[in-house]
Amino acid sequence: MQNEPVPRISPVLPSEWDGAVADAVSAFPSGRDFVLARWPNSTAQGMNGLGTMLRHPALAKAILTFSIHFATWTTVSKRIRELLILRIGWLRRSEYEFVQHLLLGRKAGLSEAELERVQSGPDAPGWSEEDADLLRAVDELHGDGACIEDATWARLRTRFDTAQILDIIFAVGCYDLLAMVFNSARVVLESGLEPLEPVVRERMHAT
Repeated sequence: MQNEPVPRISPVLPSEWDGAVADAVSAFPSGRDFVLARWPNSTAQGMNGLGTMLRHPALAKAILTFSIHFATWTTVSKRIRELLILRIGWLRRSEYEFVQHLLLGRKAGLSEAELERVQSGPDAPGWSEEDADLLRAVDELHGDGACIEDATWARLRTRFDTAQILDIIFAVGCYDLLAMVFNSARVVLESGLEPLEPVVRERMHAT
């Protein structure tokens, strides 16, 4: 990707929302209200990603119905959710997704050291055994086999029940898909959000 990509699909901004779009965003009311509360007087975090999907309202409604589960009803903690999303965003080289979730990761309790260390993956010194296995699961799902390996699975099963394991897998899959959309559509960061530092961006795309 270019350092400053030109969007391939322009987002539908709130001033353009029609009935079909309003129906689609109603599938994720907290996300809708978050954006509208910040539009247009300040940066509406996530607006460009949401607005891109809203070019296809029926599809957007389906993915938003899926996504709200991870924001509202997931059986794992917000911290775990953000750890998973940040790792898959990094592996997919999705600066848009990664930067959005750096902000959410901080709110979920991830430290600055952890946010930096997620770039290096499960084998980086400093992770707890549980965090390392969560990151390892993301790496294995992202790999050629698209499967959590037996040893990692066995360790996760000592800490997480079946619903939680499924939430872990589906969260990675959901945000893997969203990273594909953001990358392919070349979604740009909203004004006011800090892009990755050049050295971090270079490291992301060299991974």
